[in-house]
Amino acid sequence: MPSGITKKQGEPELQNYWPEFLTVAVVHLLAVASPGPDFAVMLRQALCQSRKNALLTALGVGIGILVHVGYSLLGIGLVIQQSVWLFNLLKMVGALYLTWTALQCLRARASDIEVQTGPRVSQSGFAAVRLGFLTNALNPKATLFFVSLFSVVISPGTPIELQAGYGIYMATATALWFALVAVFFTLPGVRRGFSRFGHWLDRLMGGVLLLLAGQLLLSTVSGSEPPSGPTPGMDR
Repeated sequence: MPSGITKKQGEPELQNYWPEFLTVAVVHLLAVASPGPDFAVMLRQALCQSRKNALLTALGVGIGILVHVGYSLLGIGLVIQQSVWLFNLLKMVGALYLTWTALQCLRARASDIEVQTGPRVSQSGFAAVRLGFLTNALNPKATLFFVSLFSVVISPGTPIELQAGYGIYMATATALWFALVAVFFTLPGVRRGFSRFGHWLDRLMGGVLLLLAGQLLLSTVSGSEPPSGPTPGMDR
């Protein structure tokens, strides 16, 4: 039986991976706390939808993380990173999705939307999950983050089970972080503070998403190179 399989032999070996896990946790925490598409969409959901829908969107973002983890574990992420046309295609798709979402926000009028203060719900639970999932899964910066994380921070010698465990942790931590965002911004007092300019908030979020989409398109046209390592300030 190979070393590290039995409980006696495995315990000391697993302990050696704690520094690596802590590094992954810190880098991920810095990344998930950075403002970007996920946060912009979550803020809009929390203020303009029910708490249930906002929490479902947070769940969708967490599920989206598992997509990035999955192709990183399979080595597909490196193929995407090293293939210029494939990575540019991913950036184009991500930019188009952000643009579509942004246009929905920018079209908001005072009569169309207001900050939710009652039980009214204008979005299905499936749509809420889908919004969070697609926002994260189609974010090329998330692709770069996870490819870099799994190729630079996480050792190739780390057992695949542990790498998968890191991924599950990051998906769970991301969902919990945005669940806290959802809970905070769905507090009645917080919502009342935004109640007078709900449609302006929607337009602001649309502008932010449009700028992020523009960044992706600009980087595609200019052919800027992806970073070689995980950047803490990069949003997922």
